[in-house]
Amino acid sequence: MNIAGRVPALLRQGPFRRYWVGQSVSLVGDQISLLALPLAAVIILHADAAEMGWLATAQLLPALLFSLAAGSWVDRRASRRRIMIVSDLARAGLIASLPVAYAFDLLSLTQLYLTAFAVGSLTVLFDVCNATLFVALVPGTRYVEAHSLINGSRSLAYVAGPSAGGFLVQLLAAPLALVADAFTYLLSARCLTRIDPVEPPPSAPAKGHFTAGLRWIMRSPVMRATFAASSTIQFFNFMFHTLFVLYVTSELGLGAGLLGIVLAVGAAGGLVGAATAGRVTRRLGIGRAAVLGYTLFSAPLLLVPLAGGPTPVVLGLLFLAELGSCVGAMIADVSVSSLQAALIPDALRARVTGAYRTLTHGVRPLGALTAGALGTAIGLRPTLWIGTAGALLCLLWVLPSPVPHIRELPTPEAEVVAGSATTAEARGEHGLGTDSEAESRTGGGLGTEAGPGREATPETKAGPGNGTGAEAGVEPGVTTEAMAPPEREGLPRQKG
Repeated sequence: MNIAGRVPALLRQGPFRRYWVGQSVSLVGDQISLLALPLAAVIILHADAAEMGWLATAQLLPALLFSLAAGSWVDRRASRRRIMIVSDLARAGLIASLPVAYAFDLLSLTQLYLTAFAVGSLTVLFDVCNATLFVALVPGTRYVEAHSLINGSRSLAYVAGPSAGGFLVQLLAAPLALVADAFTYLLSARCLTRIDPVEPPPSAPAKGHFTAGLRWIMRSPVMRATFAASSTIQFFNFMFHTLFVLYVTSELGLGAGLLGIVLAVGAAGGLVGAATAGRVTRRLGIGRAAVLGYTLFSAPLLLVPLAGGPTPVVLGLLFLAELGSCVGAMIADVSVSSLQAALIPDALRARVTGAYRTLTHGVRPLGALTAGALGTAIGLRPTLWIGTAGALLCLLWVLPSPVPHIRELPTPEAEVVAGSATTAEARGEHGLGTDSEAESRTGGGLGTEAGPGREATPETKAGPGNGTGAEAGVEPGVTTEAMAPPEREGLPRQKG
């Protein structure tokens, strides 16, 4: 077989290849900034613990504050790609301002705070647009393959980014190392200018437009389960990671070098997970692969508070924990992201993405604060037991849901347009239709046009604005009963 034949099919397609290259390079740049920005605060500006806390808060806060509004605004824009290009260029300028200020001896903590907040806000805008651009570029039958490629790049960035960042900080200085991240944003923008997919048309302004994405999540049993599971993992995982470095260095006695090796093993596990996610989903089905991913993501981390004894034993347990968890994280991310990409209607995509980010990212600072309080009150190891065991509670959301019964990627409902006189909500439905209605549109659940067994193009993919109700199919492996929301009884209350 020649080399070209070994290249994944999606990477042989120019538009997706350029999109993937831009994403991959930008992910490496993000990892450089993740190291260089706090090092600039500590080494150059001598920030203390409280000031480092403010810097972390400035980076996390925009996802909580702006995701919902960004999704609502983006869904009413005709070209999400242009918004992404502007976001990349603006982030490049903001990041580049830091080494310029350092060169003129003007760098301050206030500038770091403002830059972190502004870059975080633009990242929110970029990400909610990215969800729509992705489905415009990738045929529905290739979602798993595409997410595997992107998550493989993310895992590789976790390996290469910190190493490159450390080298640049050592060679130059922390602020000057940020030039590399600014350059990656420019390259990402350049890649985006060289693609021009057919994007879904913008949604019309209507009553309830702002909260339509949130309401759709709460009324879809599949999205509701994956949202609750992801939020549970985010909360407890941020408890874990807030104390992980302190626990490993102070209680287990590992130095920075050994800690770096442990994290590198985890990143390698991410590469394995991304490479095998496609085969896992084909063998188990998309729903069971998601459940397996959630389990592997959470369970191996129980070995961390269990670790103790001689250094080789400690290292062995930490290696297994990081390797297994990162494999699970990639399988979960690929399967759940593909499932959500297939389910969310185009007319609601940015709003659903924004609502999802608001809810799942909003628990991150809560997890970090909880870890700090419990770590002080009961100690590091007991808190890590709570954080690792608590993450397994995510299974209580997905196991009773329709998720484990979904084998193939479903097709999004084609008639969900918030505020329309003919919306599913106005008729008393909940976003994905009922059994009888779905069968009347699709011939008993067998897809047509862009349904199962056919590789839809971005121009013909079923969805709001891209086809009629008759064009939206349901995969044979996904019963409409599993997909359909419950009978109308008001918004369900969120547990926990």
